[in-house]
Amino acid sequence: MAAGTMMRVTMEVGTDGVALITMCNPPVNALHPAIFAGLWEKYGEAMARDDVKAIVLKGTQRLPRLVGLPKAIQMMLEYKVFKELVPSPTARALVHIFLAQRLSTKVPGVTDVHLKPRQIRKVGIIGGGLMGSGIATALLVSNISVVLKEVNPQVLQRGQKTIAANLEDLVKRGSLAKDRINKVMSLLKGTLDYSDFKDVDMAIEAVIEDIPLKQSTFSDIEKFCPPHCILATNTSTISLNVIGKRTNSQDRIVGAHFFSPAHIMPLLEIVRTENTSAQAILDLITVGKIVKKVPVVVGNCTGFAVERAFFPYRQGSMFLVGLGVDVFRIDRVIRNFGMPIGPFQ
Repeated sequence: MAAGTMMRVTMEVGTDGVALITMCNPPVNALHPAIFAGLWEKYGEAMARDDVKAIVLKGTQRLPRLVGLPKAIQMMLEYKVFKELVPSPTARALVHIFLAQRLSTKVPGVTDVHLKPRQIRKVGIIGGGLMGSGIATALLVSNISVVLKEVNPQVLQRGQKTIAANLEDLVKRGSLAKDRINKVMSLLKGTLDYSDFKDVDMAIEAVIEDIPLKQSTFSDIEKFCPPHCILATNTSTISLNVIGKRTNSQDRIVGAHFFSPAHIMPLLEIVRTENTSAQAILDLITVGKIVKKVPVVVGNCTGFAVERAFFPYRQGSMFLVGLGVDVFRIDRVIRNFGMPIGPFQ
């Protein structure tokens, strides 16, 4: 017998006033829409009868469960709302996002060539500013050790304090237990040179968007980091070919573009060049999932994916200002549309 013909809901009312509603959807009585519809129908029949004092929901593969009218009513009302929401544009969009996020980690030539991700135990971060400290926080709370390099003790201390403040913020948000702060901070080491980069598995450059500075930083990390170390940059717009121009290990260069605040925002843009190895991409995808990000692999072009899409949005906003539209009005309209903040906030 076909599975569809076995799916049914029946009702029997005993002399004791108990309506026995039985659902049958082998093998586990999954709550298929047809089962919900049947339950709703039988609920309507039971409510229309004066002799029904209680309802028992019974599955042919499970033990009976006495629900009672209040719970039965709650279930049926939930189904009514459920039936209205499922075909809505919002529900379809959420399903699309759910599936797209999972497909984002399926990259042809990377995840289908039988490579195994290497374990990333320690990450070196160059630059402890807004982005560097946020990236460090995301790694630390995921039990990945971090070596944070800065140019002088004062700036380094500031970066460490920012990380501590980030952790306190996560506690307030309920994302981190307060008693974990000391353990997490113990995984952080500050340094003023590259001597502690000798055993890092990944180095992430998070300095300001200055090409000569980034190029010299990449030359340094290639020199001091071990041969297997992934050389990553957090740049949001600069071509990786330009950043790694002075670097010999082109196969290890990859973009790891986090979004501010990096310990909260879920997206991780992974940028690859024509020379980036599949192993480096796979390792960074794995790290992204470990730190609870949605990793999206993109090509190496101006602005990559997110900033490239953001350019016309920002330019359009400036164009409207040039036409005399009030910036507060623009922000208000954008927020009403659904964006969390306006382009000028």
